[in-house]
Amino acid sequence: MTFSLAGFCPRTQAFGCALATSSMAAGGRAPFVQPGVGCVLSQARSDPRLGVLGLQSLATGQAAAQVLEAMMASTPHTAWRQLAVLDRRGDTACFTGAQCTQAKGERQGRGVVVVGNGLANEAVLDAMLEKFSSAPQAGLADRLVAALEAGEQAGGEAFPLRSASLMVAFTDIPFLPINLRVDLSETPIVDLRRMLTAWLPMMDGYVMRCMDPERSPAAAAIEGHPA
Repeated sequence: MTFSLAGFCPRTQAFGCALATSSMAAGGRAPFVQPGVGCVLSQARSDPRLGVLGLQSLATGQAAAQVLEAMMASTPHTAWRQLAVLDRRGDTACFTGAQCTQAKGERQGRGVVVVGNGLANEAVLDAMLEKFSSAPQAGLADRLVAALEAGEQAGGEAFPLRSASLMVAFTDIPFLPINLRVDLSETPIVDLRRMLTAWLPMMDGYVMRCMDPERSPAAAAIEGHPA
C-alpha cells in the first residue's frame, strides 16, 4: 500500500525517487538509487532483493525494460510485486502484479514513472504524473516531493499514511546527497517537505566535508549554530 515515483532531470542529469505509505520503514526496503546508474522501486509485498538485482543490472548498462524483465524472471512471486525501473537515459519500465491491492496502477511520462497500490483511487497516479511533469525547471527533489503532495491531495492511500522517503543522486557525487526518511508520523509528507527545506541549504557543505574535508566548513557553520 504505497504510492511512489522515480524521476530524471535531463537538465541536471539527476535522478531519484520518492514514496509515501501506511507501512513503517518502507523507505528502507522499497526504493533503490545508485549514482550514475538509475533507480528501482520494489513495492507492494516488497522484496528488497529485486531492488538490489535491478541496480546490478542497470550498472551493466541494460535498459529499463531489460532490467524489469530480469527482475521478474528472478522470482516466482511476481503476482504480489509492483516494480518500476528508471535507467540512466531516463527510460522507464514498470509492472503491477495481479495480487497487488486495489486501487493500483502505473503511469509513465518523459523521464518519470509513477506506481501505486492500495490507493484511494487511480486519480492519485494521474495527479502525481501531472505535478511532476508541470515544473521541469524546478529541482528534482522538489518535483518528487510535490508529486507526493499532489497524490495525497488526490486521495492518497486507502489507509492513513505513516512514512515517506526521498532519495536523489547526482552524477558527480558518488553517494546520495539527498537521502531523507520519515517514519511513524501522522503527517509524513509534510514532515518530508520540512526536512528537505532544512536540508538543501546544508547539502553542499556536507558533501564538501566528504570530498574535501581540509577545506570544508565546520558542522556548526553548516547547521547555522552560533560560533
